[in-house]
Amino acid sequence: MPWSGLELRGIACERGGRRLFGNLDCKISNGQLLRVTGVNGSGKTSLLRVLCGLLAPAEGVVLWQERLIASMGEDYGRNMVYLGHAAALKDDLSALENLQIACLLGGIRITANQALGALRLAGLGGRERLAARLLSQGQRRRVALARLVLTTATPLWILDEPFNALDAAATEWLCGLISAHLAAQGVVVLTSHQPVRLDNTGGQVRVEL
Repeated sequence: MPWSGLELRGIACERGGRRLFGNLDCKISNGQLLRVTGVNGSGKTSLLRVLCGLLAPAEGVVLWQERLIASMGEDYGRNMVYLGHAAALKDDLSALENLQIACLLGGIRITANQALGALRLAGLGGRERLAARLLSQGQRRRVALARLVLTTATPLWILDEPFNALDAAATEWLCGLISAHLAAQGVVVLTSHQPVRLDNTGGQVRVEL
């Protein structure tokens, strides 16, 4: 049976003419978590952008299911969900509208009821139709993270500081979502300054930049 998952071969990244890291080799199997750590400015977000195909590496290649992501085009996008470190909401739109637009841009067709259900699971019951500018930072983050409830069938999750601004209850909820995704043989890549504990049977792979 062919190996499947995410693989990094000799990845190097440069920014502003400065080399952030190089010679990065890593293999993450189905059901495994890749936790990326490092000090500010070490290149954690840049690495995640490379894994998403949004940034070309200075050297090396990234493979998904033994295929070069650079050659997969939209097919790779359908296999991956990327959430950046900022919630990236439109202030004048409601939580519901923001989630619907995020899913649409990600190629996911959902109903209003599905979006409402995801927001309620994210702890935003009663705030679904509030303008995003009226939400706290933690609530804004939950709106962005509610997209994960609707993309459990998407195998690869790439999350940049997903626990930022979350309280204890929201952190526990997100840990449960991630653990369930790993148990279903999904792959999760994340950065996090917080030492949160995540349950997964496949084990963790750690990369420090």
